[in-house]
Amino acid sequence: MHKEHGNLSVRLLSTLGLVLLCIIFVAYFFYGLQSTLINNREEGAATSTAIKFKIEKGEGVREIAKTLSKQSLIRSITVFKLYTLVSGKAQRFQPGIYDLSTAMSVPELVRALTTVGSNEVQITITEGMTLKDAREVLISAGALKRTQPFIFDMQKLRSEYAFLGASDSLEGFIFPDTYRIALDATPDEMVRVFLDNFKAKAWPLLEGKNDWYRTLILASLLEREVPKFADRQMVAGILLKRNRIRMPLQVDATLGYAKCGGLLLSCDARIVRADTALDSPYNTYTQLGWPPTPIANPGEEAIRAALTPKDSPYLYYLSAKSGETLFSKTLDEHNTKRAKYL
Repeated sequence: MHKEHGNLSVRLLSTLGLVLLCIIFVAYFFYGLQSTLINNREEGAATSTAIKFKIEKGEGVREIAKTLSKQSLIRSITVFKLYTLVSGKAQRFQPGIYDLSTAMSVPELVRALTTVGSNEVQITITEGMTLKDAREVLISAGALKRTQPFIFDMQKLRSEYAFLGASDSLEGFIFPDTYRIALDATPDEMVRVFLDNFKAKAWPLLEGKNDWYRTLILASLLEREVPKFADRQMVAGILLKRNRIRMPLQVDATLGYAKCGGLLLSCDARIVRADTALDSPYNTYTQLGWPPTPIANPGEEAIRAALTPKDSPYLYYLSAKSGETLFSKTLDEHNTKRAKYL
């Protein structure tokens, strides 16, 4: 009798333990389904954070769950994976970029991530950016991986875009504008988006002009050196005059391009005296003539300024700290202004 009573007690305790475990599991599961929204005690209100979330092509539930957890979008990786399995959506995640929020619960996140996302990113190439700067913009936007080489078949591109001529560089041809780039685009496909835009917006300005590539190079110098259109026209005339009389162009921006290896976004391009001795074909202090390629991607205004240079009695110009461009006829006058305004 005592033995039967003991067995009954054991079974009862086992059942109660199992029920308790189930309750704990269910409670944890539903806890894990909730959003990670944090209550703001000071304001007495809930605050949420908007997050751009990207699913790479080929990523599965495990990778997606880890990234969601790192970005504080889910409470539990295990609960997230379990919910996707129970709901039958574990294989339905779509590559793309999604607008998510810490206010979203796991069911809401899964619903968002299993619908067709935006397979494009929007990027902006601003005036004066270089080709390498454009690569950094693409990486920041998620269109390009840092480990992915940004190289293209120049021979094929030259056969498709006649204006490239014999150029081995795309510097100067990434026309400043806002672009939409497909997430699964190859570097070649990305570059074609840029070149199509150059063909539509910049090439009509240059087409048919004598030595138009030199004009594009000049426009890139103006873009980096001078902010105002009228001053750019004056500087264009000065640089053309210097080149004509076989005087070094002495453009600081070309030194900055050489010093930074063509990557200006994350480099201090300020020039010191020692930089004028840089061993580079872009050193316009030691090399006569134009640099071998543009030093940036000029916008329409800089191109128009390069096409409409103004004659003047000046041979020197100076970009003052105020942003004003100062002009001088002689070197002595130029040096006096340097001492006063720099």
